[in-house]
Amino acid sequence: MFDITLLWEVRGLILQGFWNTLWICFTGCLLALSLGLVLAALRLANPRLFGYPVACYVELCRGTPLLILLFLLYYGGPSIGLTLSASVAGVMGLGLYGAGYFAEIYRGGFKSIPKGQLEAARMLGISRWHALTHIQIPQMARLIVPPGTNQLIILVKESALISIISVDDLTKNATTIVNQTFQVIEPYLAVALLYWLMIELIARGGYALEKRLANRQPRPASQQGATPHAHG
Repeated sequence: MFDITLLWEVRGLILQGFWNTLWICFTGCLLALSLGLVLAALRLANPRLFGYPVACYVELCRGTPLLILLFLLYYGGPSIGLTLSASVAGVMGLGLYGAGYFAEIYRGGFKSIPKGQLEAARMLGISRWHALTHIQIPQMARLIVPPGTNQLIILVKESALISIISVDDLTKNATTIVNQTFQVIEPYLAVALLYWLMIELIARGGYALEKRLANRQPRPASQQGATPHAHG
């Protein structure tokens, strides 16, 4: 029988875990987004110098489970002089792991922009920075929102693994409640609903951003100057 009073009694542990999960996911995803953009920009700016190292990093992220990366950072770090708290290791693990995927998402977005647009911008005397901020990034942003949103959702769900390195997140605190009360359904159901809430907010935010960017898409030049003509 479902006991709602149990959740009220353990609300402190659940809220603490929810807060820890929120800030670790937010910081880790922000790191993944930022580092992924840097990696993609380096790879595209100088393929000869950065192409192979970035490609190796991306393949390493794809082929290595997040849990192994967390173990290396938290348990293996001290052997090379890198001592991290469990929370910091969780943030870095999510960020470094997600950066490899976001680097490919960004690269695909930049690659999809026709080269003719950049050539035309150079012929018109538009600076590379102006072309990047006003031509490339706006178009790239529209293209990467759906896969980027999906990747953020994956990272948030996989963040439950940080409980294994003793981070007091939702999953670990729920397990603590189960061990103390021997009630399984109530704590884990509450955790599932909170994860669903976070993911639903990300999905709706991504959809809203995609819709807003689509509305800002400029019309073709042939339509911008078109005016109706009267027929005699």
